[in-house]
Amino acid sequence: MTRKRRVFTAEYKAKVALEAIKGQRTIAEIAQHYSVHPNQVSAWKRQALEHLREAFTDGRRRKAADEEALRAELYQQIGQLKVELDWVKKSSGIAN
Repeated sequence: MTRKRRVFTAEYKAKVALEAIKGQRTIAEIAQHYSVHPNQVSAWKRQALEHLREAFTDGRRRKAADEEALRAELYQQIGQLKVELDWVKKSSGIAN
């Protein structure tokens, strides 16, 4: 008989990972308490530590960088469309 795959919420994963980061109990104890595999606890801990820096980054700088990248992409698209329009006009014989 196969066991149904369990799906854990982000809050649950964060709670388990935070307890693992605290280090008050061993990974095996935490895994047994929450009824998950110790490898899963370690993976959630590692994932939490990797993404911890993002929680403290300055959102304004990231937003400005995203806007600048979008602006550059849009200018590139405008230039491409302008070149294509000029080519269509030239090939069809339509004067400016």
